[in-house]
Amino acid sequence: MTVSDIHGGTAAPFEKTDEKAVSVLVAEDDPMFRAMLTMWLGRWGYYPLITTTGTQAWEILEAPGAPKLAIFDWMMPGMDGPELCRRLRSRGASHYTYVLLLTAKTDKHDLVAGLQAGADDFLTKPFDANELQARLRAGRRILQLQENLIAAQDHLRFQATHDPLTGIWNRAGILDFLNRELSRISRVPHALSVMMADIDHFKGINDTYGHEIGDVVLCDVAKRLQGAVRAYDAAGRHGGEEFLIISPELDAKGLPNFAERLRTRIAGTPVFTSAGPIRVTVSIGASALNDNESGMITADALLRAADTALYKAKAEGRNCVRLAATRAAVPVLQTQAKTAGA
Repeated sequence: MTVSDIHGGTAAPFEKTDEKAVSVLVAEDDPMFRAMLTMWLGRWGYYPLITTTGTQAWEILEAPGAPKLAIFDWMMPGMDGPELCRRLRSRGASHYTYVLLLTAKTDKHDLVAGLQAGADDFLTKPFDANELQARLRAGRRILQLQENLIAAQDHLRFQATHDPLTGIWNRAGILDFLNRELSRISRVPHALSVMMADIDHFKGINDTYGHEIGDVVLCDVAKRLQGAVRAYDAAGRHGGEEFLIISPELDAKGLPNFAERLRTRIAGTPVFTSAGPIRVTVSIGASALNDNESGMITADALLRAADTALYKAKAEGRNCVRLAATRAAVPVLQTQAKTAGA
């Protein structure tokens, strides 16, 4: 059941007519209070989503796009307000739902029980419209603070795992991706390929055009690599002018063509800079772990194998791909024909 499944006299379709409106889930079985809440919320610019049972409210809360503001009556058919709060707080949702509990109870022990169940605030029936509006505004402020905190956390997380110049994974982030893939392989065996791509003669670019142009080249190469890999691959800056590409489900058979496609993506067109077009090429060293070798290799061994292959590509003229195979956790370099255009 989705939010839009609730229709008729007990609910309204979940469709915002005003992009600035804030949806409020109302679970209230009393017709008089339900009518009052619908009228007031509409006047204040809220979009009320009305239900008559706790069970119905829970189905809406479980659906995608559920409101973050909720008003629950304490006593309802199917599931009461405190039980709704308990379920809501125990599910571990990524976003917070602010709950205002309506009740005719005035005993302190009941109010404490409601708060312990997970309610954020109380309003005692019969309630004043101005007080309800003020409490909803307080709830919106709390939700806004949470959104700001989540955004700040996401920003810090991104900064910790991404290269500030190119915007792709940094060394720590890409190595963490590799280790997570190897951990997944130990549970579900599958192939995995690792490629190291190094910009050829990058020092000469910096010396000739300056570091600002060198940064433009780095960003362009990163963008091309990112655009050439698959959605479930990962590309990161391993350090300096060296990039690391991790490709799950790519075995030794498919690796040569894949790596060659990355090489030609870089060499195919020059990088256009304020100093003019600059022809840029990369050398690529790659290693593959086939699905029958899972659990037999470490991240360090895969990286060493790719690095050894990269060194061979550099030694044999650059702008080419060289492969290294891994067998029983021992990297063994394979001799490859030099790529055309090297």
